[in-house]
Amino acid sequence: MTQAGAHYATPKQPTGWTGWVAFGGIMLILLGLFQAVEGLVAIFDHGYYLVTSAGLVVNVDYSAWGWLHLALGILAVVVGIGLMTGNKVARVAGVIIAALSAIANLGFVAAYPVWSLLVIALDVLVIYAIVAHGEEMTLTR
Repeated sequence: MTQAGAHYATPKQPTGWTGWVAFGGIMLILLGLFQAVEGLVAIFDHGYYLVTSAGLVVNVDYSAWGWLHLALGILAVVVGIGLMTGNKVARVAGVIIAALSAIANLGFVAAYPVWSLLVIALDVLVIYAIVAHGEEMTLTR
């Protein structure tokens, strides 16, 4: 016997948009690997980039930039793996890591402009995928 006027919610079903979240997770892993490589290059080969560290937005030694990129890269790989499993904490951390990555690359744009702008654009796509459709990944488990 049901109560008059009672509404029962049908369970949410995952849609095709879970592909965006999978894309976001895979891209976060790849961006993390690329960030780590960029960081290692900045740490070990200061002459590789187009300008000296004085020509960057923030006048910091390339070793400091390298460690920042390396740390962001490692975190992005870990969070990307968590995002692929549908972890809610990884969704929040993924948005934060992608935003920090975009900001770090904005400061690094003078040293490697095309690459930095590409990473920023991919970070924005990752943020969109996580924010708009991140909840659906938990429905597939």
